[in-house]
Amino acid sequence: MNLSADDLNALWLTLKLAGLSTVLLLLLCTPLAWWLAHSRWRGKFLLEALIALPLVLPPTVLGFYLLLALGPQGPIGGLMQALGGPNLAFTFSGLVIGSLFYSLPFVLQPLQNTFASIGKRPMEVAATLGASKLDAFFTVILPLSRPGILSAAVLGFAHTLGEFGVVLMIGGNIPGQTQVVSIAIYEHVESLAYSQAHWLAALLLILSFVLLLSVYAVNRRWRLVSP
Repeated sequence: MNLSADDLNALWLTLKLAGLSTVLLLLLCTPLAWWLAHSRWRGKFLLEALIALPLVLPPTVLGFYLLLALGPQGPIGGLMQALGGPNLAFTFSGLVIGSLFYSLPFVLQPLQNTFASIGKRPMEVAATLGASKLDAFFTVILPLSRPGILSAAVLGFAHTLGEFGVVLMIGGNIPGQTQVVSIAIYEHVESLAYSQAHWLAALLLILSFVLLLSVYAVNRRWRLVSP
């Protein structure tokens, strides 16, 4: 396997970015998805459309506006500097923020669909047995939602693995700091180093296939054992 130290660093950085983003998205999207699945707020469709924008918006467009927001003159970056915080543009922290926006619908929508299919009936039954809403959610709803949670986690992780436009706009191409695998592949192709590009691309292809295969296998097993 013809991989340089920079390639291995890019692979590690990509896995770290995908893992951290997925955990943060699950924590953020789980309560939001439950609320969206059962809320009767009339303006809910506006929020859903806003959340779904990354599905149709070119990644470079999203990355450009995030760069403006996270830069020293932007509202978020300027506030961070005023508070003595770190710079966000062209840093790993900036990549995480960009990934949260870019992969949000890929985690939120499977969770929302799962919660909608479960409905409120299990919560009502648990309430008749004396369980609080929070206890019923963690002990009843989440176990019933395991296939949806797994699908959301895998889709969020796999989608972050393949990010290019957003991470390039926000993080640039700094080896060991912001250079992820997708950018490293592009750099190898530009320099005609097709062998290194092939190995990195093949690793991402195999990893993505294994992740998706695991989701289908688990969901199939869940359908077979469910009454």
